[in-house]
Amino acid sequence: MPSQNTENTFHDRKPAAGLKLSIFTRLVTGYVIIFMLIVCVGIYINMQFSELKNVIGSLITVNNRISSYNKRIMDILLTIVTYEKKFIILKDESIFEQLMIAKGDFEQSLETLATSVDDKQLQLILDEIRGAYGQYEELLDKEVRMLKTGKSYRQHWYAMEKEKAVNKIIAGLKEIRTYNENSTGEKLIRLEEADARAYSIWLIATSLATIAGIILSVFITRSITRPLAVMRKKIRETAESNYQRNLQLSAPPEIDELIQDFNAMCYRLRETDRIKSDFFSFMSHELRTPITSVKEGVMLLLDGVGGEINEKQKRILQIISEESDRLIRLINSILDLSKMEAGKMQYHLGEADISALLSQAVTEMEPLTRAKNIKAEISVEDGLPYVSMDEEKILQVLRNLIGNAIKFTPEEGHITVAVKHSYRKLEVSISDEGPGIPEEHIHHIFDKFRSYGAMKGSGLGLALARSVINNHGGIIWAENNQGKGSTFTFVLPA
Repeated sequence: MPSQNTENTFHDRKPAAGLKLSIFTRLVTGYVIIFMLIVCVGIYINMQFSELKNVIGSLITVNNRISSYNKRIMDILLTIVTYEKKFIILKDESIFEQLMIAKGDFEQSLETLATSVDDKQLQLILDEIRGAYGQYEELLDKEVRMLKTGKSYRQHWYAMEKEKAVNKIIAGLKEIRTYNENSTGEKLIRLEEADARAYSIWLIATSLATIAGIILSVFITRSITRPLAVMRKKIRETAESNYQRNLQLSAPPEIDELIQDFNAMCYRLRETDRIKSDFFSFMSHELRTPITSVKEGVMLLLDGVGGEINEKQKRILQIISEESDRLIRLINSILDLSKMEAGKMQYHLGEADISALLSQAVTEMEPLTRAKNIKAEISVEDGLPYVSMDEEKILQVLRNLIGNAIKFTPEEGHITVAVKHSYRKLEVSISDEGPGIPEEHIHHIFDKFRSYGAMKGSGLGLALARSVINNHGGIIWAENNQGKGSTFTFVLPA
């Protein structure tokens, strides 16, 4: 137990000298000042934005739209000309269909452009384009009819006339583009003038507000972040089981109280760590050793060292032996899990073949599958890559998951162990035909001392499995099947 002096040190709350204002007061004061500056600047900027919005809106809704549709119409026109020439040469109906589609797009885009502008000069140019396109369409229709009927015609004359019509359309589109560019330039000049008027006053107001905000922010932030940064460093040391040094730091009252509580926590963690180490040492020597002795004694009796035993006695001794094994495994699981949580479990990583481990785990479980007449199916993709893993730890995970699947699958049932490889990951799934996992428990199934279904267990196997998979850089989860049973899946990086 800590001494009285130590406890007084932990709970003595003395605000640091020169830091009388609390964090809340500092933040509120700073926010009020900054807010008032922002409101003043915002009112002025809002007054200037009205004209800017009008100009920008015109640029976006009118000029950009005209430019976009003008380019689209030009592209479609070139497409029409290309299809037309191909059709004249090849007389292919599929090309003619594409030509008709392009003509429809041209007419629709031209109509959309016409409805997008209200400028009289642009409307006059569009009327000229419509007229030229009408001429081109009329010539094209006549030429197509003559081609389809096989009549001879002046092909060169039609080509020249169509080219004249197309050139008129292109000239009109170029004129629209030039007019739109000039209009855009004029609006940009207006935008620049409006911006220049607002800029000088905005610059002064914003500069003053920014400088004041920076000074306040730096002062408030520094007084908070500096002690928090020191605390973060100390917390990382604590996470690595370094509880030895107390944290001494000048900070605002709230953080100072947090520091004192943190020091008290570190002291108690040191005590807890010592007690836990002593407890596990006791578990290891005082429990496992006598249980092992009991098991060895039972084995000697089963071997007839103490004399002949009848069948009933032999059965009782076998039960004692099995329960001793189960208790030893439980103790080992608790010790392993504690080591994992403390970060003291050692992993011996090496490139290994997951399919070999699967075969070994299923083979070890054969007595259980035979006892319940369960069929175990292994589905392994060809060409699986070798994976960096601790073979013994992954084998332990497979034993736990396959053992659970066998335990919850009814007699004459079926379990499936499948492995597949996708981009940079290896996925292993074990499916059973048991009762499934209650939905209210499925998100907690990997917690310590949790069990599910009608059969109860220690609840450590799945917790150990999750710890091992997480330490390999993978993930593990459980889900219920659509029919019956559940599937446990884990993924390892490959």
